[in-house]
Amino acid sequence: MTEHLTLDEQICFPLYAASRAMTAVYRPRLERLGLTYPQYLVMLALWERDDRSVGDLCDALALDSGTLSPLLKRLEAAGLVARRRSAVDERRVDVQLTTRGRALRAEAVAIPAGMAEAAGLSMDELATLREILRRMTDSLLSHL
Repeated sequence: MTEHLTLDEQICFPLYAASRAMTAVYRPRLERLGLTYPQYLVMLALWERDDRSVGDLCDALALDSGTLSPLLKRLEAAGLVARRRSAVDERRVDVQLTTRGRALRAEAVAIPAGMAEAAGLSMDELATLREILRRMTDSLLSHL
C-alpha cells in the first residue's frame, strides 16, 4: 500500500500543479485587460448574466462575501461594475456591469481558445475535462 504514497500516484498534486500553471498562463492575458484571475471570474459570471446579487455571485463562484466584496470594490474602482442596494430589499446588494465592463467582454472573447491552445487540448477535450472536474468537485463536496 505504501507505493500509493508518492506524488505520481496522487490526483491532488497534478490538479494543484495544473491549476498553478493555468493561472500563470492566464496572468499576462488578463493583465492586458487590467484584471486579476479572481476578478476575471467575477466578470465571467456577470458577462454570463448581468445584474446579479452579491449572494448570487457568491454561489456562482463558490466564494464567501468576505472574499467577493474586495474583488467587487476593485472592479467598481476600475469602472467595470456598479454596486447598488436593491430597491426590493435594501439588505441585498446588486452588481451590474457598466458600459466599460460590458465592452471589456469583446477584448476577452479570445482568451478561452488561447488557453485551450496553451494547454495543448482541443475545445472538446477541455469540455470533457471540465465535466469530469465538475463531477469530481460535486462528489467531494458531498463528503464534507
